[in-house]
Amino acid sequence: MKGILLLNGEPYDGVIDDNGAVVYCCDGAYSWAHGRVRIDKTVGDFDSLPYIPDPAPEEIYPSEKNFTDGEIALFKMIAAGIDDIEIYGGGGGREDHFLGNLQLLYASLIRGVSARMITKTSLIFAAQGKVDLGEYKGQTFSVLPFGQSVHIMGSKGCKYAYPEKIALGECRGISNIVQSAPAFVEFGQDDTALIIINRGSV
Repeated sequence: MKGILLLNGEPYDGVIDDNGAVVYCCDGAYSWAHGRVRIDKTVGDFDSLPYIPDPAPEEIYPSEKNFTDGEIALFKMIAAGIDDIEIYGGGGGREDHFLGNLQLLYASLIRGVSARMITKTSLIFAAQGKVDLGEYKGQTFSVLPFGQSVHIMGSKGCKYAYPEKIALGECRGISNIVQSAPAFVEFGQDDTALIIINRGSV
């Protein structure tokens, strides 16, 4: 089941295809998303919105809590059986919020849910194992360790070869290019990488 999660970061000004998706909107994201995309569920503490949105939330959470609005919405989506999630509005704004939103990608991955953050400039997702990149032919992409060093077991169709390992604190995986299809990068067992696809020009 497809889901769309709208967050209160940099407003996304592209087209959001909500066809066949369940759309969850967090707090202040309502101010940029309302009227642009269908909203099925509203979630959060609504400390960033001076009014109650429509549809009204099932529950309004306290502003002082142990989970972000994005986490609460994500867990609700997964509990509802949504296993393919697109996240908009996750970039820009406060840097701590952006870094926190990246954690939602890992939280999804370890629960067997496919999640992608789509910003004005990038497509970002967490990955393990073999990652097919052929659909991104001609685009720049970067590979970063996510939580620990990543071991590169193999790659194909990329302009630059990878070392056997990209350690935390290294930028060896920045700015490669998908040159052909098929293309892939394969990571060591249990290693997690953050993949960033540049949606603009090389």
